[in-house]
Amino acid sequence: MSEPSTLADSATLDRFAAIVGGRYALRAPGDMAPYASEPRGLWTGAPAAVLRPGSVEEVSAILRLASQTGTPVVPQGGNTGLVGGQMPDKSGRQVILSLSRLNRIRELDVESATITVEAGAILQTVQQAADDAGLLFPLSLASQGTCQIGGNLSSNAGGTGVLAYGNARELCLGVEVVLPTGEILDDLRKLKKDNTGYDLKNLFVGSEGTLGVITAAVMKLFPRPKGREVAWIGVESPRDALALFNLATERAGPGLTAFELVRAIAIEFAVRHIPLIGAPLAQSFPWYVLMEVSSGRSAEDALALAETVLESGYERGLVRDAAVASSIAQQQAFWKLRESLSEAQKFEGGSIKHDISVPVARIPEFIDRAAVAVEKVKPGARVCCFGHMGDGNLHYNISESAAGDPKFLDAYPAMNRAVHDIVGALGGSFSAEHGIGQLKRDELLKTAPAVGIDLMRRIKSAFDPAGIMNPGKVI
Repeated sequence: MSEPSTLADSATLDRFAAIVGGRYALRAPGDMAPYASEPRGLWTGAPAAVLRPGSVEEVSAILRLASQTGTPVVPQGGNTGLVGGQMPDKSGRQVILSLSRLNRIRELDVESATITVEAGAILQTVQQAADDAGLLFPLSLASQGTCQIGGNLSSNAGGTGVLAYGNARELCLGVEVVLPTGEILDDLRKLKKDNTGYDLKNLFVGSEGTLGVITAAVMKLFPRPKGREVAWIGVESPRDALALFNLATERAGPGLTAFELVRAIAIEFAVRHIPLIGAPLAQSFPWYVLMEVSSGRSAEDALALAETVLESGYERGLVRDAAVASSIAQQQAFWKLRESLSEAQKFEGGSIKHDISVPVARIPEFIDRAAVAVEKVKPGARVCCFGHMGDGNLHYNISESAAGDPKFLDAYPAMNRAVHDIVGALGGSFSAEHGIGQLKRDELLKTAPAVGIDLMRRIKSAFDPAGIMNPGKVI
């Protein structure tokens, strides 16, 4: 085994290693490096060790020892989080608890339409298992090839399916959680109705590993659509997009399974920088909508629904042009374009990102007001706005000017304040689906009601009296 960090107690680390076995207790800097930095490079850590337990009992033993020794523990899933919630600090005292080995699908119950999975199961693996059984697991994220179910639940992940199916919290029926004391809460029930006391699972879902460690969950499955149509639509403005959304909701009802809004510049970035990505329409438009309509009845029904929406949109002057995918491969290509928007921004220099939500009806107002605010903070900055219009969640990202700006990221605090002030005035949230982590902790403490912060701290203290769980995150 490699030598432990000199910044943590060697004997204590040896005790942790004995729980998981030397092979699964990483202590050399090179071995720990993939766990100690995150996708955007905003945070790096210096963990004392990375522990990779292979069972719930090993997780329990780790947390029991951590509470006894006062060793801080940072739970980590696929390390795809965007707010630093999965990163240790640089003290050399914190231990990363990687759930990647707890990756089994314990049960797929077709009749109950549920799947029971361990926290380390890759989201795409769960999607495929459901598909193989003729069902649908609708949680869909750009990182689905690497993110894990435990992380999805801990951050209450959203994604492109929220409009029709809800976010991770709404997809979860039951959880298995290891508490900081080492106690195991087995609440892996499949019930859709259960009013027996407090809903404990929803304290853990979205808590970002600050109250305990989710080790398994029962997730809802749905009938796999028999028909699906995907279309890119050119529109003149967010107001036209909102009118089209209301029209699509009226005409397609629950068959409207996705409605994404994208500013033209985001498409331009993707076409410029991502291989095999092409413009969705022959002509350029100021804004685009990616719409998906699904049917549980037939492919013909899905097509009829989509055509009804588009024809009515043309008649009302809301749709300027549209392209409906003609094959499954083209549907996948349409979605690949949407999922490439964040990646494409990396090639355009510095980017200040916002994960906000406002009431759907106020999205056009937010976009108008925020554009003015951005120009005041950084003249010439490029607004790269896209997101889940159907549920009010926008990724309002700002790229540095085309001429370049080496001091652009210095404006992060001022830009956040300007954008978030508008969000607050419109009754919105500055963290719609990415969580709080380290990035937004101070903002939460400044803006949340004092009583709310006090309640959260009381809950934290009750669940984690030793204060070992993911310190420095959320509150």
